[in-house]
Amino acid sequence: MKEHILLVEPMMKTIEERLDTAYTVHRLYDPAQAQTIEAALHTIRSVVTGGGSGLSNGWIERLPGLGVIAINGVGTDKVDLPFARSRGIHVTTTPGVLTDDVADMGMALMLAVMRRIPQGDRMVREGRWAQGEPFPLGVSPKGKRIGILGLGQIGRALAKRAEAFGMAVRYWNRSPVADTAWTRHETPVDLARDSDVLAICIAASPATERIVNAEVLSALGPKAILINVARGSVVDEDALLNALNSGAIAGAGLDVFAGEPKIREEFHTAPNTVLMPHQGSATVETRIAMGELVLANVAAHFAGETPPTVVN
Repeated sequence: MKEHILLVEPMMKTIEERLDTAYTVHRLYDPAQAQTIEAALHTIRSVVTGGGSGLSNGWIERLPGLGVIAINGVGTDKVDLPFARSRGIHVTTTPGVLTDDVADMGMALMLAVMRRIPQGDRMVREGRWAQGEPFPLGVSPKGKRIGILGLGQIGRALAKRAEAFGMAVRYWNRSPVADTAWTRHETPVDLARDSDVLAICIAASPATERIVNAEVLSALGPKAILINVARGSVVDEDALLNALNSGAIAGAGLDVFAGEPKIREEFHTAPNTVLMPHQGSATVETRIAMGELVLANVAAHFAGETPPTVVN
């Protein structure tokens, strides 16, 4: 008899097919399955979800047999880790496999803002280049200072890419990092003051909520840009929009937002911004690798083993 799992959001087709082969899958995102899910609450022992969706305490309480929450991503801010632990529930993520793609997205956003890629694309498509309209000069990353806010796996990968473009790296991290020669700053404000680009790679938690605030943005200055490939909750969006519209910073490249996908409409018209719909890990190769790790975590749980990438 197949074990029952709850799938909160869609995954790669090949991964879902393997889930269907191995388990009885209840899809929470399918309204047609609502009654079936209600009837199966006591038989569901595993939940597969995404970092942006997580699983609320209310749902955890409705699943008395739940033993593992397998997150298809690295964000754990949408799961109450202590609460899950108190109920003997493993929470797993997919670390490592998405590091390079998220770091690539950080570089892509930075270059797109510096070299005005979206504006140039529109200018060509609208025929304004052919009409002789001048295009403003961009800014080179070479010789610039990049501040990495959060020197975890993604932060390190982004820093190494930035070095390849001739940038000087400095960082701030919540805990000391011993094995690096990069310049460390004591506070996010100090880091921003010493950066031409501030790249946010820090994990979202109550301690880091709105850590990039008006003071940090003011320290960053009118010639600097902000890049966010972490979570929208770590930025004070009121302060960011004010900084963009007033020219307090030069621009921003954002892959994540508070309340996504329904982001604030003010971002649609904010100057010098490049906006992406949370695509940091969104390559075929990485999503398959993430799915493989989810499958391994769920299989380990049902085999009576500790899942390989438990975080709580």
